[in-house]
Amino acid sequence: MLVVVLPGNVDDPATPSGGNVYDRQVCAGLVAAGWPVREIAMPGGWPRPDEATRVALGHTLAGLPDATVVLIDGLVACGVPDVIAAHTERLRLAVLVHLPLADETGLAPADAAALDAAERAVLTGAAAVVATSDATARQLTKRHRLAPDRVRVAVPGVAAAPLTAGDTAGGRLLCVASVTPRKGHDVLVDALAEIADLSWTCVCVGALDADAHVANVRSRIARHGLADRVRLVGPLAGRALDDAYADADLLILPSHAETYGMVVTEALARGVPVLASRVGGVPQALGLAGDGTVPGILVPPGDPAVIGAALRGWLGDADRRTRLRAAAARRRSALPSWADTTAAVSAVLVELHRRHEGSTYGDD
Repeated sequence: MLVVVLPGNVDDPATPSGGNVYDRQVCAGLVAAGWPVREIAMPGGWPRPDEATRVALGHTLAGLPDATVVLIDGLVACGVPDVIAAHTERLRLAVLVHLPLADETGLAPADAAALDAAERAVLTGAAAVVATSDATARQLTKRHRLAPDRVRVAVPGVAAAPLTAGDTAGGRLLCVASVTPRKGHDVLVDALAEIADLSWTCVCVGALDADAHVANVRSRIARHGLADRVRLVGPLAGRALDDAYADADLLILPSHAETYGMVVTEALARGVPVLASRVGGVPQALGLAGDGTVPGILVPPGDPAVIGAALRGWLGDADRRTRLRAAAARRRSALPSWADTTAAVSAVLVELHRRHEGSTYGDD
């Protein structure tokens, strides 16, 4: 038996996230590959759960047989280091890290330090750590002094999608990200104000739950006189999200931190070039087309003037738009699939299971 522990909102359409999509795709892939998967969704306030949730997770783990292989989302695991520590010797724990907790933008120093310490306690005790990019694996290894061979990489996959027909002018801009401090929408709005003299529109798709930050972004939009050009449309999924990509000429991801940036490959799967911050695993997600060309533009994070200049260059140079679109179209064939992701995760889990002498993953 394989036990997978997930955040309680993993299937909540009101709170979409790359981590939730990753968890759901990997679970489905493991089942399809023949793993006997038992899913446990843990509700409540991660990474700062209430006491009832802490007790419930402890009770759940205590009820598992010795040597059970457990794949646990790091958002859950790192919120309860003491609960996890009680089972690290008895269970075979693999912790999946979507974002190092202390990297969340806007944390008070004391909160960041506490989250970092909790994460370190969990990861140093885990049998294996799964990171979603090479950059994050290096970061976790260095920050928490982990043995490099205990940190494995399973980059997110992406579903195949139809090639998008870009508009000649290139002015249909798209940002797909929850409106939170880490994603940099405030920086994006200030950058768009730098090119208010040009013709463009920008649709921002993503959850609007961070009330104070959303209010700040809306205030900036109004202050710059961009209310008729920048739209915050909330979360989209399925056909509605597909339509948003189909109507885009350029994806913009102005994040301050990203472990990978799944929306980058979602755009590239449709042949849409990308303008993104050079942070974390984003350069790996963007990658190279088969001929070595880059299918987008990488800029330093947090600088509206630089993003504005990059957008001005995109909108003002038809030849450059043509080159980037061609590179994005060529990049599509080399993007990882969800089957690739599942295979990488499965390899880690098989190794953990084999540490229990005489077992194969189908024994339970």
